Amino acid sequence: MTLSQRGSFWTAASVAGLALWASAAPTVVYPLYAQQWALPPAVTTAIFAVYPIVLVPVLIVFGNLSDVIGRRAVILLGLAALGAGSVAFGLAPDLTWVFIGRALMGVGVGLSLSPATAAMVEFGGRDGARRAGPATTAATATGLALATIVGGALVQYAPEPLRLSFWVLTAITVAVGVAAFLLPRHTRDESAGPWRPRLPRMPRAGRSAFVAGTLGVSAAYAMGAVFLALGAQIARELVRSDNAFVDGAIISLSAVTIGVVAVAARGVPARRSVTIGPLLAVVGLGLLVVAGLAHSLPAFIASSLVAGAGYALMFSGGLGLVTASAPTHHRASVISAAYVVGYLVQAVAALGLGVIATSSGLQFALELGVPVILLLGIGALVVANAPQRVPVAA
Repeated sequence: MTLSQRGSFWTAASVAGLALWASAAPTVVYPLYAQQWALPPAVTTAIFAVYPIVLVPVLIVFGNLSDVIGRRAVILLGLAALGAGSVAFGLAPDLTWVFIGRALMGVGVGLSLSPATAAMVEFGGRDGARRAGPATTAATATGLALATIVGGALVQYAPEPLRLSFWVLTAITVAVGVAAFLLPRHTRDESAGPWRPRLPRMPRAGRSAFVAGTLGVSAAYAMGAVFLALGAQIARELVRSDNAFVDGAIISLSAVTIGVVAVAARGVPARRSVTIGPLLAVVGLGLLVVAGLAHSLPAFIASSLVAGAGYALMFSGGLGLVTASAPTHHRASVISAAYVVGYLVQAVAALGLGVIATSSGLQFALELGVPVILLLGIGALVVANAPQRVPVAA
């Protein structure tokens, strides 16, 4: 049995959503780790950052693997690593196991996210390249929302708050893996010949579109690092909320907004999305700084909503520009190149903010880090609107 084109598209989307669920799964648990093991922010953000640090070399080495052996095979390998990572978290007796689990999740997402995105282009019909950006954004937003809402509820109200959410993630990973097993083994857009490692590549044509798109994705991921690595601690220390479910629900508002905006703006040209997104990000992150200064829950909620809209437009528009610039037989390799840069930026943002928060306080980390993150978004805006020598459909 093989899934239909439509079923394959949504299965690939579910893989992308699961990748971000895994990324956000520990978010509401970080404060518990900090309490149980007396961890400073530098360590909790390091737990988050292990994920992109491991993910990047996997993308570099294996970014083109699915272009040769097929999307299905590489997605299944990635899901196996994701499942192993969530099991490690579920069993973790100490910090070492947490780092191992986080590293395995990085391997899993590094293997599965690019082929899932490429598969969405290929199974998305004639307008697949345009559909893939908003659909990937909506799917990943759904994963983020479920991670923080379900995780927050389980941490606050269920037994085994350090473990149960990861066993739920393990079960979801198995279910998605069963669906992925039914994907077509190969597509007509794969390369011929044996596989060998190749560095992720920037396309020869449409490089400005690729650069603008990559900057948009990177700005979105850096902004995501603020909410995913520090969001629960911001809510607890600055906004003074001590309910894990409430904290998770507030953080999930950003993810819900990302999904809603991605779907509502799916007809907006990618360049316009990358132009509007950074402007909303400026407002959203500004509100986050205000929330910390004033210990204001309404400002934190407003920040989640506005920043979520900015993330959605920067990520979906950026990914749209990247996929439109990618040659057919090297699609996963080009998409991997954009993800490499985005996840490197995310790792540096998370580690940098954690070190600053440990040495100088969480509020100072926000005030210093937010302008740097916003520069990436403004860079995407500028490059996307510069005169284009080679037009790229977007």
